[in-house]
Amino acid sequence: MISDDRIDALIAQFELLEARLAEGDGASFARLSRDYAALRPVVEQVRAFRALQAEIRAAEALLADPEMRALAQEELDALRRRLPEAERAVTLALLPRDEADARAAIIELRAGTGGEEAALFAADLFRMYSRYAEARGWRVEVMDESPSEMGGLREIVAAVRGEGVFARLKFESGVHRVQRVPATEAQGRIHTSAATVAVLPEAEAVDVEIRSEDIRIDTMRASGAGGQHVNTTDSAVRLTHLPTGIVVTSAEKSQHHNRARAMEVLRARLYDLARREADAARAADRKGQVGSGDRSERIRTYNFPQGRLTDHRINLTLYRLAEVMAGDLDPVIDALAEADRAEKLAAMEA
Repeated sequence: MISDDRIDALIAQFELLEARLAEGDGASFARLSRDYAALRPVVEQVRAFRALQAEIRAAEALLADPEMRALAQEELDALRRRLPEAERAVTLALLPRDEADARAAIIELRAGTGGEEAALFAADLFRMYSRYAEARGWRVEVMDESPSEMGGLREIVAAVRGEGVFARLKFESGVHRVQRVPATEAQGRIHTSAATVAVLPEAEAVDVEIRSEDIRIDTMRASGAGGQHVNTTDSAVRLTHLPTGIVVTSAEKSQHHNRARAMEVLRARLYDLARREADAARAADRKGQVGSGDRSERIRTYNFPQGRLTDHRINLTLYRLAEVMAGDLDPVIDALAEADRAEKLAAMEA
């Protein structure tokens, strides 16, 4: 049974957020708005549950009236049948949430083992995510990329902005393996290659303190494919965060723009690092189906000859690889999110 004290505390927190937002506190408005948006669907479920409880009490009171008893009993039976579903909806809504779920995300893809074929696969994955983002009305902004000679991607970093981006994409972090006949294969043999995906919640300046003395900024000439578009000025920027050794580069035409983009990626990486360190003890003990999302963990295999996708964390197999590569990722992400909810629910009930 759901604790009334917990529900009361939740509603009080929500009403406090409403009041603070109404005051227009500019310094923390973005954070308050995010907290409010995360709590609103939970409070709506809670209020619907309490309204149902009130209807049940009202129907029970009518049982004392001989003229209304039969009608009241019929209504009471119908209301009581709805109660378990409503209570479960509240329980699910009260599950621990990742505070970063509502944020935009920085997605990084890198070619792994497999040479040029791995770079081509990384490009295929980026197209898959771009099409998925487009279907959901999200915006994708490429921040840095390193193309390969055959049109693949050795590395690409992009911001994906929209509502609930991180909540949907966070399960994509890890090693993605592909089995197919590469364009580079003359004898038709199936090869296995891999690419790594990292999905980081976008961080704001208030989330991460980056001291100027902790950063080394280097400028360099942007590389290109050759011809008239190669930069002849030192516009590319490389940031090195000295305490952690994290290195970020951006190589567009504007040095000022590159600095801003590189700082954005650096904040996201530092924020992600802090989140991982904070969750290290819990993640070490976690035995859930979805897994830790560690980028060294092989999470998924794309078998092109058989049109098969397998997510190894939840033993999910789909024979609709063409649709997934075209951006129809919802069946995969929905299954991963449901497994994550089931694990949290089991832990909550244990």
